[in-house]
Amino acid sequence: MIEIKALASSSKGNAYYVTDGVTPLLLECGISFRDIQKRLNFNTKDIRGCLVTHEHKDHSKAISEVMKAGINIYLSPGTANAIGAKGHRIKTVEAKRQFNIGTWTILPFDVEHDVSEPLGFLLANKQGDKLLFATDTYYIKYKFKGLTHLMVECNYSLDILNDNIANGSVPQVMKKRLLRSHMNLENFKEFLRANDLTKVQEIWILHLSDSNSDENRFKREVQELTGKLVYVP
Repeated sequence: MIEIKALASSSKGNAYYVTDGVTPLLLECGISFRDIQKRLNFNTKDIRGCLVTHEHKDHSKAISEVMKAGINIYLSPGTANAIGAKGHRIKTVEAKRQFNIGTWTILPFDVEHDVSEPLGFLLANKQGDKLLFATDTYYIKYKFKGLTHLMVECNYSLDILNDNIANGSVPQVMKKRLLRSHMNLENFKEFLRANDLTKVQEIWILHLSDSNSDENRFKREVQELTGKLVYVP
């Protein structure tokens, strides 16, 4: 049984807590560790590791603080180099080479973002649960079998973005970057259609844009498409 807590999910900062009841993990540390502690009622001593997808501060801000708390950081060599992260708590991992943290078997995979060496993660536990975590990627080229939980970015919708560009509230240059760095609703729905969702229990829609998204619409459309329980933190 997987438990998920969204501690922060936006361009201001991202951090999530997941546990299978035995091995708690952090996914991202883009807010201060003090804020992470507060949002977990200071129950952080059992956290066994923190997975970081890439170097942008809204995902990696608290790496030094997390390490000082005695928690190992798992990230790609490219991300570690970009941040300048060093020390015995830094554990570099490679795409398509699985590793273990406690009761989790974790498979990193490459994603599409405008940074050094970004990763997504597939987490499997001994109970047969499979959690897919992917954020800050405009596309996921892989298909996954037996997923039970999805935590995937859906940052914006093309029609909302185009309307905002037309009315001048978003600069045209923003569109080019978004198209090659963040997942839109249209691509997200295509990814859902391409994968077997038979066993999926929960879908978490992450990292919505402040101006180019619509939380209620995104949740409604994903629920209608999948028939699954959908959360938008």
